[in-house]
This record gives sequence, C-alpha cells and structure tokens, in this order.
Amino acid sequence: MLTIAVKAARRAGGIINRATRNLDVVAVKEKAANDFVSEIDREAEEAIIRTLRGAYPDHSMLAEESGASGKSEYKWIIDPLDGTTNFLHGFPQYAVSIALMHREVITQAVIYDPGRNDLFTASRGRGAFVNDQRMRVGKRALKSGLIGTGLPFKEQQAHLDAYLLMVRDVMKSSAGVRRAGSAALDLAYVAAGRLDGFWEIGLSPWDMAAGSLMITEAGGLVGDLEGENHYLASGNIVAGNPRVFAELLRAISPYLTPSLKRR
Repeated sequence: MLTIAVKAARRAGGIINRATRNLDVVAVKEKAANDFVSEIDREAEEAIIRTLRGAYPDHSMLAEESGASGKSEYKWIIDPLDGTTNFLHGFPQYAVSIALMHREVITQAVIYDPGRNDLFTASRGRGAFVNDQRMRVGKRALKSGLIGTGLPFKEQQAHLDAYLLMVRDVMKSSAGVRRAGSAALDLAYVAAGRLDGFWEIGLSPWDMAAGSLMITEAGGLVGDLEGENHYLASGNIVAGNPRVFAELLRAISPYLTPSLKRR
C-alpha cells in the first residue's frame, strides 16, 4: 500500500513540476478569502485518485478538492498540493500528502516535495524515512529549537488575537519561529528534525494525517492544543520532539480561548 501511495504522489508531483514552467497560464479560483485552488490541484488529485483506485477500487477517499467518496474500513486522505499559494507564486514550499487510515487508525503516510524531490514516508510500527534514510525527531529543547507554525487565515476573526499572543511567547522562548506555508511539509520537517516543533489552528485532516504518523514513527508526539489525541477532529495541532511538545503546550496554554479547547 505504501508503494502505491508513493507511485500516486510521484505522479502528482510530475504534474506540479511541469506546471511550474509556466505558472502565468495556470487557472486559479478563490475558494474563500486567501484560500485558492488551481487547475493543478485538481489534476494532481485526479492522478492520485486514479492511481489509488486502480489498485484498491473498494477503498474510500477523502480528498481536499473532491471531498469524500466510497465507504470502506480503508480510507485514503489526500491533499494533492498543500501550499497552493506558495506554488502559484513560485515559492518552493509545497507538497503532496497522502495517508491511509484503517479502522480510524493512520497506517501509511507519504509526503512528497516535488521541487526538491524529497520523499517522506512512514508505516505504522515500521518507522519513518526521508529518501530511504531513517528519520528521528530532534533533541533540542524549546529555548534552542526552531518552531514552525501557520497563520489561521480561515478563522482570523475568531482566533487571530489568541494566536498572535501564542506567537509572541513562542518567539521569546525559542531560537526562532517559521511560517513557511505548507503544514504537511512542516510536519514532515518535524519528523526529520529540520524543525523541532510545530503548532497551527484550523487545519483539515488532509493537512495533518500523513505528517502526524511520520512524527510518531520518528519518536515525536502529536496532539491537539491541550495535548490530547483529537487533532484530526478539532483541526488544531501541536507536534514536536517529546521535550518541545510539552514546552509548546505550556507556552500556548494561557491563550486557549473556550472555542479552542476540546468540548
């Protein structure tokens, strides 16, 4: 199953890479404020689904652009191009993300950065890898750690003030904060030790599913803003090596509004 997912991700990556040669002619629509979808997102998603269905016609799908389809104990969770805005500007931080969930447990994960040809993979119980090299989360504490995040652009009115207070305190407590624009790739970077931690508000399951398995298989921890295992449902995530995970939770906890807490 992982091999098929890698095949699907590389096919989508080929479509994305070809499109970067002539971005000016890529058709774009605005789904919501600051939330774009391009014809390349749709073409890449179609290529992924076609590849997965060719191997597993009875599996269900949850894809960013086409939504949910089918009913099965196996569910593929797909983001064909995480970081569309970056892609459209030629900013090289975007990725294809594919995860397989079996009976509500994520078992396989692929994140592919087509621009750098970086392939991140994980299988439950078998570890996580980047370009066939074993991944382990970093060992730094928060004070010397590099932390990733993402602006909550879909829910600015509700959470922006609280989020900015979180950013302020994490900036004071860490070596630096980065907002690169692709949550899936940021999570893969945590698994690889390129980032020491990550948090974001208002994500979708396809942003988090693959990266969350990679982090746990690489020795890290993933949770919601209260450290519980409800991030796929809430859309709010904290991740990092075990030390940074605990320190990040403490840093952001004073700013958790009632709507950010699990109900």
